[in-house]
Formats: sequence, C-alpha cells, structure tokens
Amino acid sequence: MSHSILMTLDGERHEPDEPFLHADDLAAVRGDGIFETLLVRGGRARCVGLHLERLTRSAAMLDLPEPDVDAWRELIDVAAKQWTADAPQGAEGLARLVYSRGRESAGADGPPTAYLTVGPVADRVTAVRRDGVSVVTLDRGYSIDAAASSPWQLLGAKTLSYATNMAALRHATAQGFDDVIYLSAEGAVLEGPRSTVVAVYDKTLVTPPTEVGILPGTTARATFALAEKEGWRTETRILRTADLIAADSFWLVSSVTLAARVTALNRYVTPVASNTEQFADLVDRAICDDSE
Repeated sequence: MSHSILMTLDGERHEPDEPFLHADDLAAVRGDGIFETLLVRGGRARCVGLHLERLTRSAAMLDLPEPDVDAWRELIDVAAKQWTADAPQGAEGLARLVYSRGRESAGADGPPTAYLTVGPVADRVTAVRRDGVSVVTLDRGYSIDAAASSPWQLLGAKTLSYATNMAALRHATAQGFDDVIYLSAEGAVLEGPRSTVVAVYDKTLVTPPTEVGILPGTTARATFALAEKEGWRTETRILRTADLIAADSFWLVSSVTLAARVTALNRYVTPVASNTEQFADLVDRAICDDSE
C-alpha cells in the first residue's frame, strides 16, 4: 500500500506490506472484536473523543478489556502526523482502530490485539460527497426492540462482524444502487451499513434514536451539536420511508465520507433542496471542532 501506516498500541511502527496478524487471531477467525474509522485531515484525526467514547462503549458490550483511551489518543495523534508527513500535500487519510480479543491459542486470559492503520481515502469518497448516492431500502430482519430484548445481538456496537453489511452493499450494487438504508421489521428507518441517516426539514435535523438498535453515529452527533449552536432544531425520532421522501433532503452521514445526499430512494428521484450546500458545509465544519 502506498503512503500507509501500521502501528500497534505500544507505539511501534510496522511495515504495512509485511505479515502482521496471526492466523488464529479472533478478529480473523470469529470477527470477535471492534473497530473505529476516523478521517485524517490537515495532519489531525477528527472527532477523536467521540470515536474513543464509542470504542469504549463497544468494548463493554463485547466484554473486552476496557481500552486504554490515553494510549489510543496518543497513538492516533502520532500516526496521523506521520501519515500526513508522508502523504501528498492536502491528501485526506482514513485511520482505522482495530481491537480484538486476541489469539485463539492464547485462551481467555490472552492479551487483546490492538493496532491502527492509516491509508488514503478511497477515490469514490470525493465522487459521493459531490454527486450523492442512490439507495435501496432492505429489511434488516430485526424489530426495533431487539437491542433491548436481545443484547447478545450486539446491536449498536461497532463490531468487526461486517459480513452481512458487505453482502447488503453487494446486493445493492447488483440491483443498480450505490448504498442501502436498513428498515426494521416494522418498517422503521434504521441506518446504512456504514452510515447514519439524517433527514433535513428546513432548519430541523432528524435522525432515528439509537434505542432502535443502531450505531450511535459520531459524525451525526458532532453535526447536531454544531447545528444547535447555530440555531437549528434537532430531533431523534422514528422515521418511515415516507418521512424521508417528505424531507427537504436526507443524507447518509459517516466519519470519512461525511455527507452523501440521497439522490434516489428505491428509484424515486429526490429533488435538490435549497439548503443542500448549507447542510454539507455544516457537517464539514462539525468534524473539525477541536472540542471532540
């Protein structure tokens, strides 16, 4: 990989093209671990505090040892600066934190695996930010009360078990769509496989509540905080597909892509709202807030 970095939590830098992960690591054989992705811009990773808060929450849900937040924060800072120094001027990076239960052969008392990679943001990100995405709705197969009644489903944790999400995206591509919005068994809007859904109604932002079993979005949270400071109203409530169509616009919001406007939902073409650029700018500024 060009212009990429691999570092372990002890601060050691490894060659990114050399073998690193043991074949029996539970990240590989079971998907038994968690991760976070952060945007690196201007020599810094963005929304670090929010991501480490979510990493800690996910670790607790999986009964992993509590992450050393200070060590992770220092590692993120060092890696972001090193990657920026090596990368083309102005390039954005994708930092990924991986924290697994460790090697299967080490047993239950073995140390966890913890490492970070930084590499270039995919070319598709620029196009998606500019052009938006066409989306298909897919049934996720869960009720909105599944998170409360079935905590072992780990709904709301950012786990390494992404096979279903990747399968959903491949299915969408095969049907001629760019992305997916999951629906609950009741037809409630949930989230994308790698994003949070945000609907814009004039100066009001609405997103589904995390209680329905979705990942708490760091970028959406930062955006809502800045929006409130600037006079927007924000809400979390149950949304249906009809509510999305009735909105001025609706978006898939995530840490690296930032804001991707949904240009079509199930082949219904959505109009371009007058505040489209205003919302995209709000998200862009929100992730640069040093307070998080």
